[in-house]
Amino acid sequence: MRWNAYRPIMAGAIAAAAAVALTACTSSPEGGKADPADLATIDMMAPVITAQAPSATGDMQKAVEQLTGKKLNMTWVPNSSYNDKTNITLASGSMPEVMVIQGKIPAFVQNAKAGAFWDLTDRIDKYPNLAKANKQVRLGASIDGHLYGLPRERQLMRVAVTIRKDWLAKLGLPEPATVQDLYAVAKAFTENDPDGNGKKDTYGILFPKWPSGYASGSPYDVIETWFGAPNAWGARDGKLVPGFDTTQFADGARYIRRLFDEKLVNPDFATLDSGKPWEDAFTNGKGGIIIDTSSRTLSILSSLKQKDPANYGKYVTAVGNLLGPDGVRHSLPTFGYSGFLAVSKQSVPTGAELDDLLAVLDKLASKEGQVLLNNGIEGRNFTLDNGAAKPVTSTDPAIVTLKNDLGAFGQIGTLGNDFYQPVPAGQPEKEILDKRAVFHARDLETAVYNPAAAFVAPTYTQQGAQLDLIVGDAQVKYFAGQLDENGLKKETGRWHSEGGDKVVTEMNDLYAKAGGK
Repeated sequence: MRWNAYRPIMAGAIAAAAAVALTACTSSPEGGKADPADLATIDMMAPVITAQAPSATGDMQKAVEQLTGKKLNMTWVPNSSYNDKTNITLASGSMPEVMVIQGKIPAFVQNAKAGAFWDLTDRIDKYPNLAKANKQVRLGASIDGHLYGLPRERQLMRVAVTIRKDWLAKLGLPEPATVQDLYAVAKAFTENDPDGNGKKDTYGILFPKWPSGYASGSPYDVIETWFGAPNAWGARDGKLVPGFDTTQFADGARYIRRLFDEKLVNPDFATLDSGKPWEDAFTNGKGGIIIDTSSRTLSILSSLKQKDPANYGKYVTAVGNLLGPDGVRHSLPTFGYSGFLAVSKQSVPTGAELDDLLAVLDKLASKEGQVLLNNGIEGRNFTLDNGAAKPVTSTDPAIVTLKNDLGAFGQIGTLGNDFYQPVPAGQPEKEILDKRAVFHARDLETAVYNPAAAFVAPTYTQQGAQLDLIVGDAQVKYFAGQLDENGLKKETGRWHSEGGDKVVTEMNDLYAKAGGK
């Protein structure tokens, strides 16, 4: 389930070995090795998502070092193998001072609980920029209430319903505001020839093949949340219950099944890739609605611009989370973070050294630091245009390298939204950006947070991936007509019998220890 924001990667044996290896190195009163760390130079490990790892003598690294007053010894690891490298590093007994952890992977959770990483729960409020971290995000990034790393914050609200604006205009339909409206628009887009070609060859809603199981942020999760279903877990009568055990989940699933039964959904939903092919199906007129993120809306707009540069703005609009059948808006948030920066007790053995290091990370979390990590160097790779960042277009190898290195250094930022937003490419883009700012702010007021986000159930650590797939696969089979409602309930019952009941018990034990909140 998405509540723990991780998937098991390696067997528990390596995690246990790593915990023993790391905790065996601690000997100071506050944990850590006897030899003090040389914090004039900070060792950091982070994923690299760009084509080439940054050079230690590059302009970006020099700028970060100048800002922080520290030398950096960066270990850049390809993103595709980063979690494997994380596990190997945890098991090696040789740790950098700071490392990016991409989620609550089993090896990290076990090492953190064993004391290998600093608990920052009561420390970050001492630093003015780190203290700005969203309280809900902090809770979700914690392990049973203990924060073993600085969350790399991301937007908490991203849901957007992207719609063919030209089809709405042709059929004289308003933008949907409720789930009932969405059904009506989907039906009209399927049956009333919105593209005007005289053929019945369009579908109301485009669903893709989603890569994960239940509570993975899929369009299905979004719709079920609109019906009042919990975000992965719900709190009922002082107890945590899986979201799929609620009547609201069943109501939302029934609504989605109706879309499928009435053939308002693309028939290739089980194979349509959730990347560019999903967007292409929209821009090519195969379907008229995508439920995803507002970033997807802007990406689609960019594709339409290439097709029709003079008129691309007329093809697409977007709305936020819809009102449910109860007339109330229930909005699905993101985790609000993408992993965290964890500090090793082995390599930063004393509280004084930790304070020194956190002061450095606080500088990186400042406005100046976040502009550097997310925008780059003003006057080099970007300029300011009415308070927004305008990229510099240049073939100068130094600028090209700077832009590449910027993409890598963004991985060590913690406050991902505290920087200059980009200059809109044109009026249609500005309209979408202005509109999404309004509905994202509105939807945050009705965000449905996961009350179990902070808790890590041991059984889920071992069996989570398999349990997720039981419910996720059953959902899709139910929507496609391969299971009836009794069949869906039978599969969720199998989740319980094959380990889920233990997860529920463990989660409620943790919930009770936290005071039922």
